[in-house]
Amino acid sequence: MNGMELDYAVPAPDLAPYVTLFYRFRAEVPLFEDVERADHAQFRFRLSPGVATYRFATGPEYRAPAIHFLGATCSPTRTRAEGPVLVFGMGVTPLGWAAMLGLDASAGASRVIDAEAALGPCVRETADRLRAAADQGVDAMVREAEPLLRGLVAHGDDRTATFCEAVDKWLSGAPSPVLTELLDATGMTLRQAERRCKQLYGLAPKALARKYRALRAANAIAVRDVSTDQIVAEGFYDQSHLIRELKQFIGRTPGQIRADPGPLARLTIDQRRALHGRVAPIISDT
Repeated sequence: MNGMELDYAVPAPDLAPYVTLFYRFRAEVPLFEDVERADHAQFRFRLSPGVATYRFATGPEYRAPAIHFLGATCSPTRTRAEGPVLVFGMGVTPLGWAAMLGLDASAGASRVIDAEAALGPCVRETADRLRAAADQGVDAMVREAEPLLRGLVAHGDDRTATFCEAVDKWLSGAPSPVLTELLDATGMTLRQAERRCKQLYGLAPKALARKYRALRAANAIAVRDVSTDQIVAEGFYDQSHLIRELKQFIGRTPGQIRADPGPLARLTIDQRRALHGRVAPIISDT
């Protein structure tokens, strides 16, 4: 992609329950603008100067602190940053969100949180080390971030981890997950599962299943390895239903995704798929 680079790194085994992937993003442009799809929460260090903002589907534009969390999103988010842009970040799993912030994910969904205010000056010190390592590549930057992250997740909760494993397995186990299968796997009532999913994922199970169904469908359309009819047959009522779901969670129709998913989405899809087998399907297939 002209003027843009996105490099991923797989987290170490002890951090994998908390981090989906690490990434370094660089854009040598005067102004970067794009639309991000619905996704996991993010923890980002903007290492370049300038103003960056997010505009969520149902809210105003928010100015992002240099070091910030972006809560899990359930709709497209418009991103704008003065260039040139250099960002080091990571996707944050629901378990990671709980361990790092302890904030109800539904309260943090589609919200920007100042990481320095939440975690203290340690994040500023890490940012300085990341900036110094930026020219050495994403792996060098990961090494600088790991001590901070290991400190933040040192007191993880085993019961929360078990629940998140069950939900992730449910989400990635079928194109259109069946709610009763999640209840059977967790031994929870519907009300208990809804409350826990909102706390950790930011959405109730049915909405969560819709989000990941749409992400998988968009991924498949973008790489052109399945037809639209095949995708409809795997969990949508008809083509109109598919279009509505994609527009809600991705911000594009199937035709728009095939023609141009957007520069950031194209980089994301291509690089995540290249990691298939090295990361969980809920990451590589969405």
